[in-house]
Amino acid sequence: MQVNKEIDTRGLNCPLPILKAKKALNEMHSGELLRVVATDAGSVRDFQAFARQTGNDLVDQQTVGDEFIHVLRRR
Repeated sequence: MQVNKEIDTRGLNCPLPILKAKKALNEMHSGELLRVVATDAGSVRDFQAFARQTGNDLVDQQTVGDEFIHVLRRR
């Protein structure tokens, strides 16, 4: 999977990872992939809801150690 942009939101709590992702997606083109690395456990649920509400695709979610990785495709 080729990611076009990655943002690091480690150490940030809700709603900051979502807000940073929203800003990044607004700067991207349709079909591009954004990878977000977070440490907030609530981000798993938050990104699922964010994808439903915005129409962007949540392509992948992984937990690696104490990090949560979310990959979104810009609609």
